[in-house]
Amino acid sequence: MYSIEDYCELVQLIDYHMNRYYNEDSPEISDFDYDQLMLRLKSMEAEHPEWVTPDSPTQKIGGSTKREAGVEVEHHVPMLSIQDVFSKEEVTAWVDEVHRMHPDVRFCVEEKIDGLSMSLRYSDGRLTLGETRGNGLTGEDVTANALVIPDVKKIIDIPGYVELRGEVYMSHEDFDRFNALQEDAGKKPAANPRNLAAGTLRQLDSGIVRQRGLKMFIFNVQDAYDNGMDLMSSHAGAMDTLRSLGVVTVDHVLCETAEEIIIAIDDIGERRGEFDHDIDGAVVKIDQIAYRGDFPAGSKYSAGHIAYKYPPEEKEVTIDRIEINVGRTGKMTFRAIFKDPVRLCGTSVMRATLHNADFIREMGVSEGCKAICRKQGEIIPAIIKVTERGEKEFTAPTVCPVCGSPLVKEEDTCDIYCENPSCPAQLKRTLTYFCGKDAMDIRNFGPRYIEALVEEGYVSGIPDIYLLKEHRDELIEKGIMGKEKNTDRILSAIEASKTNEPYKLLTGFAIRNVGRISAREIMHHYHSLWDLAGATVEELVELPDVGEITASSIHGYLADGKHIEMMHRLEELGLTMENEIEEDSGAKPLDGLTIVVTGSLDHFGRSEIAEFITSHGGKCTGSVSKKTDYLVAGAGAGSKLTRAQSLGVPVITEEDLMRMTETEQ
Repeated sequence: MYSIEDYCELVQLIDYHMNRYYNEDSPEISDFDYDQLMLRLKSMEAEHPEWVTPDSPTQKIGGSTKREAGVEVEHHVPMLSIQDVFSKEEVTAWVDEVHRMHPDVRFCVEEKIDGLSMSLRYSDGRLTLGETRGNGLTGEDVTANALVIPDVKKIIDIPGYVELRGEVYMSHEDFDRFNALQEDAGKKPAANPRNLAAGTLRQLDSGIVRQRGLKMFIFNVQDAYDNGMDLMSSHAGAMDTLRSLGVVTVDHVLCETAEEIIIAIDDIGERRGEFDHDIDGAVVKIDQIAYRGDFPAGSKYSAGHIAYKYPPEEKEVTIDRIEINVGRTGKMTFRAIFKDPVRLCGTSVMRATLHNADFIREMGVSEGCKAICRKQGEIIPAIIKVTERGEKEFTAPTVCPVCGSPLVKEEDTCDIYCENPSCPAQLKRTLTYFCGKDAMDIRNFGPRYIEALVEEGYVSGIPDIYLLKEHRDELIEKGIMGKEKNTDRILSAIEASKTNEPYKLLTGFAIRNVGRISAREIMHHYHSLWDLAGATVEELVELPDVGEITASSIHGYLADGKHIEMMHRLEELGLTMENEIEEDSGAKPLDGLTIVVTGSLDHFGRSEIAEFITSHGGKCTGSVSKKTDYLVAGAGAGSKLTRAQSLGVPVITEEDLMRMTETEQ
C-alpha cells in the first residue's frame, strides 16, 4: 500500500512542520492537520516497522535548543511529550487498560494549555534554574526570564530539592495589547499567543519578557527529595500542596471511572471559549505516580499520561455581507462579514477568509446565508460549509471596487486582478511592500506613515518616496511621520536604501511570482535591471526555477512604458540599477552545486546559510533528491540525513562548507 518513497516524503514533510512549530515558533498548518500527518505516519510504520529509525518524528521530540537564546543545560528529568488520542473511545480503552492492572487507580483531568514548557528547579526554597524543553534531554537556561514572570515563585516554602514543570503562555488580553502596539508602530503583528510566548521566553533581554506579560501554570512535580514532604505519591495531593504555598497550578478534576473522565473532558471543551488563554486539549494523568511507570508510551512520551485533542472548534454564523478588497499585487481578496460576532478559541470573531470568487460560488456563500465557521489552526477563521443558503447568489465583480478599472482573470487560476498600478488600494500595499524588510528594507517606514503620505498627496508612486526630503519641514510641521527626530531618521533610511543591490529593487517592484530569493537568483544572470528589461520571455524561461508564468510577468512588467519611465526616474534619483562588478569575476567555489541544509547550525541561521550558499555560486534547496550534490547536516539532523544516506548524497558539516569557500576569501 505504501512505498518507501512515500514514507520518506512524509517524514520530511513532518520534520519541516515540527521545525516550524517547535523551533521557529511559526507553524504553517493547524494542530489538527499536523496530527493527521502523524496518524498517517504511524499507520505506515505499523505496516513497515523495518522503516522506523530513531530519527522518525514518532520517535523524537520536535524541539531543539537555540544556543543564541541561552546556555544549554541538561535536564535533570527528561521533559517529554504526552501521547495524543483523538477519540473518546481511545480514552476509555486506555483507562480500562490501567484499571485492569490497578483497580484502585485514580485519574486527574486537566486543561492542556497551548504554550511552551518550562521546568523550575528549587534548592532549599530558592529558584536556581529555569529551563525550556528543547529536545527533551537538553534545553536552554532561561532563569533570568523566569524571574520576571509574576506567576513564577522566586522563593517557595519547600526545603531540599524540588523540580516543577509548567506551561508558559500569554493571555488573550496581553496578546491583543502587543498586536495593537505593533500595528501602531507599523510592524507585523504576531500570529497567535503561543508563538509570541515562545519567542518572548527566548529573548535575551528580560525587560522585554517583563513588558509582554507572560504567565505560567505548574502542572507537574518532576522530582522532589530531602524535603520531608510527600510530593511524589499523589499528583492531585502535590498540586493541592503547591497551591496552598501560593504556587499557580493548573486546575484538576479527580476521577475514578472512564465515565467521570469523559464528563470532565467535555466540561473543559465546553468552557474553552471562556478561558483567557488558549488550550489545545485535555490531559488525563494517573494520579498515583508509582503506577505511571507501568504504562510507558515510547521514548518521546511521558509514562502514565494521555492528551485528548479536541476537534477544531466550529460555530454557525450568519453572513451579513461579502467584503472585497484589493491586495498588494492587485488581486481581489474576499472576506465574509458576520451579522453578529461569535466566540472561537477564546476570541471574538466577526469575519472569515473566503479564498476567491470560484470558492464562494462553489461553496454557495452569499449575503444572508448561514454557514459554519472554523478557526483553521486556531488562528485564521474560515468558512467550511453553508448550512442555509441566502436569497441572492454571489456575483463576482467585473470592475475594481476602489478605482473602477476592469478586472482580469489570470489564466489557469481562480484569481482576478486589478491591473491599474495607480489604484489607491493597490498603491498603499505596493509601497508598503517596497519599503519592507524583504525588499528595500527602509527601517521604521511602516504602513501607517505610507497610508498618511498617500492620503495627503505626498506619494503617488515609488519615485515620490525619494522626493520626501524636499518636504522635510512641512512633514515635521504636520507630524505625518512624527516629530523631527523620527522624520529625519526615516528620511535617512530612505536615502541609504539608494545603495541597495538591484535585486532588492526588483523585489520591491512586487512583480507577480517574484519574491526576494527569486529576484536575487534572476539578477545573478544580468548585469543590470536594464539588461533584464531587454530579456525575452524565451530567455527568461531558461533561468533556473523561472517558469512561463513568472517569465511572462517579468517581461510584461518591465516592457510596460509606465514602468520603464519609473525606472528612469529612480535611476536619476540615484538608485542602484547595476550589479557591482567584482574584481575577481571568475568561477565561484560553489558554482553549479545544489546544496540542502538540515539541523541546527553553529554559525548561521536558516536564511543566512541560504544567502551564504547563493553568494558563493551555489543553489540552496529544501529537499534531498538524486540531483543534490551535498547535504549540510547540523545537530538534530533528521529524515533529510536518512534520505541523503540512502541516495548516496555526500554529507558534510557546516565547517566543511566554509572550507569549500575559502578560496574566495
